[in-house]
Amino acid sequence: MKALNYIALSLVIVGAVNWGLIGFLDFNLVDALFGTGSVLSRIIYAVVGVCGLYALSFFARIDTPHRD
Repeated sequence: MKALNYIALSLVIVGAVNWGLIGFLDFNLVDALFGTGSVLSRIIYAVVGVCGLYALSFFARIDTPHRD
């Protein structure tokens, strides 16, 4: 479960950096790497979105004791 948390958090950070690039520089890194509207770009957006939803569960763990 710990590995899943790290993967999800890493992909959420990738999504946040991409949105930061879009906001500050009007540059979409995912589209630049994989093509605008390509199937691979859409898959990446979908996976990052699912990881973002999963990351919402981290809020429920803030006040719980640390478990490995």
